[in-house]
Amino acid sequence: MASSGSESKSTEFVSISSESAPPRVGEQIRRLRNERKLTLDDLSRAAGVSKSMLSEIERDKANPTIAIAWRLTNALGISLEQLFAQQKPVEAIRVASPHDIPTLSGDNGGYRLRVWGPLELAGKFEWYEITLRPGAALTSNAHEPGTREHLTVLNGSIEIDASGMTRWLKSGETARYAADDAHAIRNVGRSKAKALLVVIHG
Repeated sequence: MASSGSESKSTEFVSISSESAPPRVGEQIRRLRNERKLTLDDLSRAAGVSKSMLSEIERDKANPTIAIAWRLTNALGISLEQLFAQQKPVEAIRVASPHDIPTLSGDNGGYRLRVWGPLELAGKFEWYEITLRPGAALTSNAHEPGTREHLTVLNGSIEIDASGMTRWLKSGETARYAADDAHAIRNVGRSKAKALLVVIHG
């Protein structure tokens, strides 16, 4: 998945909206912490997350940003994908409701990522819906060699920085580019921009 290089600018946690709440991960974090016989203080220190914030997350009063989720999963010894994974029976047709789709925010709420791809394919083939406020950017470090991204603008206008080049895209256009070097997706318009991002790992 596209990891943000601007996470340091993110808010520490994102309040849950009753209208469109992403899957709640607090219960999962609390269960994993208890399985490892860690106290709130233990996990707080290990992850570099304040105890009060961790308590809010575990009680599903707030959802972690990408940066905070990353710290917690590292401290718990699991991947980010495993945090959101849910055990479900095998079905011929699996239908996910909007509330089943993991949603992460960053850059002080400047962008939102909805993880449309199945989590079992994470690290191989992923796709996301990106919503960016005017002036916001999703910056990513280099992925593994051979990784490529395919971004289709659904609404608004977006600027892509990749491989030392910058290209401007309008609604309906698609950019395909190498993602094994630092790259950025930026909203250069005056209104919100939305895009579909497909990541094919090398």
